[in-house]
Amino acid sequence: MVMNPTAALEVKELLMAYGGRVVMQDLSFQVQRGEIFVIMGGSGGGKSTLLKHLIGLKKPAGGAILFDGNDFGKADEQTRRGMLRRMGVLYQNGALWSGLTLAENVALPIEEYTELAPDAIAEVASLKLALVGLRGFESYYPVEISGGMRKRAALARALALDPEVLFFDEPSSGLDPITASRLDDLILQLRDSFGTTIVVVSHDLDSIYKIADRAVFLDIEKKTMTALGNPADLRDNPPSEEVHRFLTRSGDIEGRSVSGHTQERISVP
Repeated sequence: MVMNPTAALEVKELLMAYGGRVVMQDLSFQVQRGEIFVIMGGSGGGKSTLLKHLIGLKKPAGGAILFDGNDFGKADEQTRRGMLRRMGVLYQNGALWSGLTLAENVALPIEEYTELAPDAIAEVASLKLALVGLRGFESYYPVEISGGMRKRAALARALALDPEVLFFDEPSSGLDPITASRLDDLILQLRDSFGTTIVVVSHDLDSIYKIADRAVFLDIEKKTMTALGNPADLRDNPPSEEVHRFLTRSGDIEGRSVSGHTQERISVP
């Protein structure tokens, strides 16, 4: 596979495994700059494990992940830190620190990666919260706001360093359909307004059809990817029966739900 100069990420023959147990193998795809790319498939099929690899929480058992042409897994500490500085992550449960206010949560990565003065950090944190519709909530604690607001606060933190690539792990999990749809709108706005490259793990069909430019399908039985393309095109011209079932299933099988239950989740290190 030749690296496309417009690609933000490239996955090359990736093997994911826990000990001797293969989770997924032979994964090869590119994420283009400025696109919304969805990792889709059934629960327990390796979606969040793939995201762990993409953000550096787990090293590949084989193959490589390239960020701007640099091998993430083999990068030295300084290069790796520079790569992480250009990424933002919204974890499935938000992962906000309960003992910190929303502004303090957003300020954490700014304090870690910059040398801005405290007043400037506070100003940036307020701007990021305003960007996601939380102006005036700087002094609130996570327990004092709704689940949807916590997701938006976590997104403000992910945006704190103006990342080139944003990663979302099941953003609609735990949200009612209306709140989830509003979060989808915000994801689209970030891409359209700032040209941000966005990678989303999801099994939510409503969200997938609404936001995805392209998607990769991880097949649990075959332990590899079996489809890559625009979700509507894959639905209309499915490469396999499993892909067809996934993309045409009714919402009560594994679509958007208020509970948002899944079997996979990324834990904060």
